[in-house]
Amino acid sequence: LVCFFMAANVLEEDSMEQDIESPVPIHQPKLPKQAREDLPKNINKECAKRKIQRYVRKDGKCNVHHGNVRETYRYLTDIFTTLVDLKWRFNLLIFVMVYTVTWLFFGMIWWLIAYMRGDMDHIGDSTWTPCVSNLNGFVSAFLFSIETETTIGYGYRVITDKCPEGIILLLVQSVLGSIVNAFMVGCMFVKISQPKKRAETLVFSTNAVISMRDGKLCLMFRVGDLRNSHIVEASIRAKLIKSKQTKEGEFIPLNQTDINVGYYTGDDRLFLVSPLIISHEINQQSPFWEISKAQLPKEELEIVVILEGMVEATGMTCQARSSYITSEILWGYRFTPVLTLEDGFYEVDYNSFHETYETNTPVYSAKELAEMASRAELPLTWSVSSKLDQHAELETEEEEKNQEDQNERNGDVANLENESKV
Repeated sequence: LVCFFMAANVLEEDSMEQDIESPVPIHQPKLPKQAREDLPKNINKECAKRKIQRYVRKDGKCNVHHGNVRETYRYLTDIFTTLVDLKWRFNLLIFVMVYTVTWLFFGMIWWLIAYMRGDMDHIGDSTWTPCVSNLNGFVSAFLFSIETETTIGYGYRVITDKCPEGIILLLVQSVLGSIVNAFMVGCMFVKISQPKKRAETLVFSTNAVISMRDGKLCLMFRVGDLRNSHIVEASIRAKLIKSKQTKEGEFIPLNQTDINVGYYTGDDRLFLVSPLIISHEINQQSPFWEISKAQLPKEELEIVVILEGMVEATGMTCQARSSYITSEILWGYRFTPVLTLEDGFYEVDYNSFHETYETNTPVYSAKELAEMASRAELPLTWSVSSKLDQHAELETEEEEKNQEDQNERNGDVANLENESKV
């Protein structure tokens, strides 16, 4: 479709150069940013060499950037999730800055209270009762703020009972300090315990394969878990990402279509102890029903696979993703077995996890194979029906002959009766 638009633009430019005397200005349609950047000098070469842009990368990260987001205030309404989603360097910077600003803010207030009460003018005066004992400047006020919020209590600086404003400030700082501690420590705890790193030990095969299994053409890929602690309630899903144009002419970029990997039979729920081969049967409901080996490299599609489950150690939900483009789908191959039986246990050889070997597979699509199988059965059907028709014709001929013989006998009997009467 992009090539079609580019060809149309080239034709329109040629027509504009030829029709110079036309007084009506021709406005070029505004193309998307990607289409404007990829305008070719040679359309056919560019279309042949155009690289498929991934929707989901092999490491599971989505290759989508959100631009022109005007309602940025929505991020602040969920500030906790926003902080958790930040990168580690920004998260640590905010963590340090929040505590430092809080200590400085309350340290400034403690110093202002001492300054306004005149405690600074009576330093060393035993007859004067200050708001905070041994507070003689901003540095000591800052240290007292840290001791108050962190509940250290060295015993050198202490608030007296002759300062009501100091007592109120002490209560406020204690409450706000507890809130800051709960918020920031909770944020760091969630950040550390995120199950994203658990997904690093869930591996997908580098390639997907298409071959015959139980007499049916199937699309297959392999998944495995490198850890001894298992993923509980593991399930697998697959999506086909492909642009689509509806019957009404609406163009839907990156349309998502479900690929059945055993949803109705329960095969999508995995007991992921050893590597498993996930199979998708290419039938009439499959989006690969009409795709053959020769047509597969021409398709611009991407298969996104999603493995979900709960981490056994923490009980948190974990999700691992990967994708396969057309160049990573091997037609006529199978995966090399990785599971062997040793002395009292099974051993998995992950060196062969991504390896495949070639197998005898028809190059036709599943639809063409079904049509050829139906044609192979048709002559048998025709022969049976023809025999039935021939048998029916013979039966009708015999019935007609019997009827004629009966009529002839009846005619002879009637003639004899007439003769006897005469």
